[in-house]
Amino acid sequence: MAYDVIIIGAGPAGLFAALELATTEARVLLLEKGA
Repeated sequence: MAYDVIIIGAGPAGLFAALELATTEARVLLLEKGA
């Protein structure tokens, strides 16, 4: 698997970044501790 962006932490900033990137064609991986 290949990702364009890997976001570590699903806090407010991580979720905002993931949502913004979801509007693009970027492949995003969002990692959260214990998830």
